[in-house]
Amino acid sequence: MGMRIVVLPFLATSFVAFIVTIASHNAINLPWILGKNSLGKFPLWSIVLFGPFLMLARAYAMIKRYMRKESVHDMIVEGLYLGGWPFLAKHLPPGSPSVIDCTCDLPRSSFIPADEYLCLATWDTRAPTPCQIELAHVGLVKRDLRGNRFMSTVHLAREEVLASCVQF
Repeated sequence: MGMRIVVLPFLATSFVAFIVTIASHNAINLPWILGKNSLGKFPLWSIVLFGPFLMLARAYAMIKRYMRKESVHDMIVEGLYLGGWPFLAKHLPPGSPSVIDCTCDLPRSSFIPADEYLCLATWDTRAPTPCQIELAHVGLVKRDLRGNRFMSTVHLAREEVLASCVQF
């Protein structure tokens, strides 16, 4: 009986890792499976089902930020910045930027207003498609947001997002 109690959390975590691995495969590519909505929040079912993965993703992003000495964000052109997940307000560029979030596993930080936030859910190391970038542009223009734009990415996707934006 005691051994089952110890094994069940590991079994559940392994099952979640298996689902995420399959969903993030290049041939399948289902970032919406984690349930992140357009406001950057995760529903209760997603937190219950994918909780171990979501917590590890947050912890990894925070630890990586402190371990590496890379810049928090880079200015691509005047008014457009590219950077990692802003879990602190000081990680945002100056001014009050609109945030285009290119992650599917990290939530919108509470200091980012919902009306200046747009989620383009993609897996780590992948860039948004040209269709998603067009959607982001139309969404920001429709909201008539002026000022800085900040694209939030994680891992190696920074270079891929930049290449996609340049190609578009």
